[in-house]
Amino acid sequence: MTTSAPTLLPVATGRQTRAHLRRVLRGRGPLLAAVLAALVVDSALALAAPVATGRITQAIADDRAPSALVGPVLLVACAAAAAALTGWAAAVLLARLVLPVTGRLREDAVAAALALPVDVVEAGGTGDLVARVSGDADRVTTAASGALGDFASAALAIAATLVGLAALDWRFALAGLLAVPIQAHTLRWYLRTSRPIYADGRTADGRRASALLSAFTALPTLRALRLGASRRAHVEAASEQAMTYEFRATRAATRFYGRLNVAEFIGLAAILLVAFVLVRSGTADIGAATTAALFFVGLFDPVNTMLGTFDSVQQAGAGLARIVGVATLGPPDDGSTDDGRPDDGRTEGGRPGDGRPDGRPDPTATVPSGPAGAPLAVRGVHHRYRGGPDVLHGIDLDLPAGRHLAVVGATGSGKSTLATLIAGLRPPHTGHVTLGGVPTADLAAAAPDGRRRIVLVTQEHHLFRGTLTDNLRLARRSASAEAIACALAAVGAADWVAALPDGADTVVGTGATELTAGQVQQLALARVLLLDPEVVVLDEATAEGGSDAARTLDRAARTVTEGRTAVVVAHRLSQTATADTVLVMDHGRVVEHGDGDELRSSGGVFADLWAAWSSGGGPRRTGPGAA
Repeated sequence: MTTSAPTLLPVATGRQTRAHLRRVLRGRGPLLAAVLAALVVDSALALAAPVATGRITQAIADDRAPSALVGPVLLVACAAAAAALTGWAAAVLLARLVLPVTGRLREDAVAAALALPVDVVEAGGTGDLVARVSGDADRVTTAASGALGDFASAALAIAATLVGLAALDWRFALAGLLAVPIQAHTLRWYLRTSRPIYADGRTADGRRASALLSAFTALPTLRALRLGASRRAHVEAASEQAMTYEFRATRAATRFYGRLNVAEFIGLAAILLVAFVLVRSGTADIGAATTAALFFVGLFDPVNTMLGTFDSVQQAGAGLARIVGVATLGPPDDGSTDDGRPDDGRTEGGRPGDGRPDGRPDPTATVPSGPAGAPLAVRGVHHRYRGGPDVLHGIDLDLPAGRHLAVVGATGSGKSTLATLIAGLRPPHTGHVTLGGVPTADLAAAAPDGRRRIVLVTQEHHLFRGTLTDNLRLARRSASAEAIACALAAVGAADWVAALPDGADTVVGTGATELTAGQVQQLALARVLLLDPEVVVLDEATAEGGSDAARTLDRAARTVTEGRTAVVVAHRLSQTATADTVLVMDHGRVVEHGDGDELRSSGGVFADLWAAWSSGGGPRRTGPGAA
């Protein structure tokens, strides 16, 4: 079987990148002017040392008294103190300028990435996305906070030095400018050579990250199927390609700095030659010649810094284009409230006063229920993954508001694919999935009124390191302690949460208090109650085997879906007992559709599945309420 190459996320054009930068820089003009002013003063102060050295040299040549050294020494001391202050001010102002901007860029990219259809992310591999919001963002941040300031300082230092050379004698400035053509030609060559290297190198880094992540996440499968060697070869090939670009970039940088050294030699030689001629003819004194030579020697670092920062700028530019490429795929959140929904004035988590006398929430307390909203419709849906064959074939479905649908079928029948289409995580290849006439893919993010109309819960949940309360507030940031307590009680988690060392404030996750898979699933269901959606899609969200934990999760799922439109991908056929409609799938097609009792008695596919499941250790009863 052949595997198609990943389709990486797009890279922004230069015009798109500049437009995005203008948006994030809007309103920061005064701060930019303050940064430039501090850098100008700092660059001018750097000339004090060569000037003082020249005066000291001339004083020695003129055999003056030691008191002649007082002025130059005081000049250097005062300039050093002032330079320390201006350097500190420039660094602080620059940080205040660039760090919020780079933070905004990262946030825009993450917000857009979260709104992307699953197919888009899966097509390029999660590694490409991770590389953009981590490695690329870090390069941009480092360059903006370091290289940008270094570049501006170096450019201003060069300008100040050229002015100083001209003030000594215009011929000194002309001699120093002899190095400029070589430097300009070198820079032009380097930009032309390195730009594609860095752009392709960042793309190769994304492929390497994708290969590593896919290998790490599939380690158990790779070991079980003994596919480690082939996957390791894939990772090695991706790493070798990334290293190839790094070696090419290093070779280009080495040649770049070698040519700059040639320019420095020619410029300094010209300065010394002019100084010799001017001093010998009496046009300039030894002090001026010394100052001119030191001015030019002082240019070595600023020139190399300014031209060398193009290395960082090139890498940051490539990374910035990749970040903006993600950010331009979709608009960030457009003004939803912090909690992702409007304040409707209702007490969160239940009615005021609901609870036990001891202050603990009552598990039977009413929890928010989704309103009876719009009907769900699936029309002529076909779907395929990345150009492969269809995995869904002509699915048609109508689910009135507030009704419950159970989807059953063998592994690979297309149940989870249908669930993600209904939840709006990916658009169908052909056909339409709508809620009240609106494509569900357009409802995956928060609705204009701030609510999440559709929520998908799978059996794979992530527990972030932090307090249990923080993990629940991922659903609703402003959720009160009462709302959280009622949500936990509703899903049957109140007792074990109360038994934690710090209750709901206990730090959980990797390296802290570990929770069982069933407990993490309960938290996921509690988040749904805090989100209060209109439609809930449960894709084997309570898959925890035939244990007491499974029964607890089933009760929690029934609480979560009560009063809402619900689509339940059932992993135990007992979950079909409370459904209004059962949908039986086989090889991407709907083979049966109707009331569960009728399907069990019809002798069709569902009846065979029920009989096989019951005889395999499930409940012997086949009527409603089987557990």
